[in-house]
Amino acid sequence: MMASQSQGIQQLLQAEKRAKDKLEEAKKRKNKRLRQAKEEAMAEVDQYRMQKEKEFREKQSLVLGSQSNLSGEIDAQTAEKIQKLTSNYNECLESVMKKLLSMVCDLKPEIHKNYRGTD
Repeated sequence: MMASQSQGIQQLLQAEKRAKDKLEEAKKRKNKRLRQAKEEAMAEVDQYRMQKEKEFREKQSLVLGSQSNLSGEIDAQTAEKIQKLTSNYNECLESVMKKLLSMVCDLKPEIHKNYRGTD
């Protein structure tokens, strides 16, 4: 009876060890799956981040591009206005100088109308 009891205990211990091994194996598989899921999620997050950064850069280049176009248009308009003002200045310069010189050089001495002579 003692031998069969000892054999039963041995079988129980072996069964317990097998169960423990299976639990350990299941935990390892679970941890492996968790790590794999985490890696997949990180890869997905990285891909999503790269896509959003690309979209941001595209929008940024559109905005900056339109700003530089606007700046170019303003520069062109300013250059055109400066050219017109310079042209007007050059056209009027000669006539203004002639008027000024004629006023200074062509003096016609006259007695002022309010002058009263002393007789």
